Amino acid sequence: MFDFYIAKILLLTALAFVFTMAWTPLLTHFLYKYKLGKQIRNSGKTPIFSKLHAHKSGTPTMGGLLVWVTVLIFSVSFFYFAKFLPGEFLKNLNFLSGKQTLLPLGVLVATALVGLFDDWLDVRGKGLSGGGGLNVYHRLIIYTIIALVGAYWFYFKLGWDIFHVPFLGDFQLGWSYILIFVFVIIATAFSVNETDGLDGLAGGTLLIAFGAFGVIAFVNGKFDLATFCGVIVGALLAFLWFNISPARFYMGDTGAMSLGVTLGVIAFLTNSVMILPVIGLIFVIESGSVIIQMISKKMFNKKVFISTPIHHHFEAKNWSEPKIVMRFWVIAGVSAFIGLIIFLVDKS
Repeated sequence: MFDFYIAKILLLTALAFVFTMAWTPLLTHFLYKYKLGKQIRNSGKTPIFSKLHAHKSGTPTMGGLLVWVTVLIFSVSFFYFAKFLPGEFLKNLNFLSGKQTLLPLGVLVATALVGLFDDWLDVRGKGLSGGGGLNVYHRLIIYTIIALVGAYWFYFKLGWDIFHVPFLGDFQLGWSYILIFVFVIIATAFSVNETDGLDGLAGGTLLIAFGAFGVIAFVNGKFDLATFCGVIVGALLAFLWFNISPARFYMGDTGAMSLGVTLGVIAFLTNSVMILPVIGLIFVIESGSVIIQMISKKMFNKKVFISTPIHHHFEAKNWSEPKIVMRFWVIAGVSAFIGLIIFLVDKS
């Protein structure tokens, strides 16, 4: 039985990679034809970033469409194939289920559409605060609303209020579960969004994180959720093919926002939220650098880093972009292995 599920996950991961590679030229043509490029504006607020990335202005954004559209097509297609077409093979390939993958899929698509709107505002130079796209406060409001919907689903629909702490066991939290859920989703979404700043950085670190949680889901017997993670990994691999330096296009908020929120939801579905900061260590470091910089500037009127998030600090110190990205990938891989070790030892 396990052999079948492993084969299913690997097959759909490979198919997602091939499918995403196949339709990438269509998206690329569309993005370049309609000049949906990211604008690097020198507003005076981020002079170092603007100087370092001026040459990237005009490179298309919204590349995250490749990932979430592929996941949506695979989820819906194999569900209806299993329902209406004959043969056990197609039935067995379905991985859309109410208890495991319906919520992360819904969250992925809903957040991606919001991110797509944000990307469009940025491309057109429009924004609710006079700049391009949504500002941090608008995003926090959106993250909170989405997190509250997810918390409602978990607490009232699924009846979950159990929070697992490795090596200490399960704790029944009651209403406080909702507060923790909202905090984790907002923190994860914010952290992933901050990581999306260099060619291949967010894509590679997200690929590693989803791969790790796919393993956790599989070990927990959540095979549909593991397959869901596998499809995301396959799509991210194809995205990375075109996103590594020099990038043909960027992930954009339609990818970073949606995948960040979805990663947080999957951590709750696998009851492994405490392992999320370990597996997603790079995300923690990136958002942590921003928070430290903000506090230091507010309280002491002094910067700790040359520029934040921290990958821009290393850019300003003349590290090449590929060097930063690849070293962050290495850190992400090692931290993911450590997270899996903690999970497996705790489970045993």
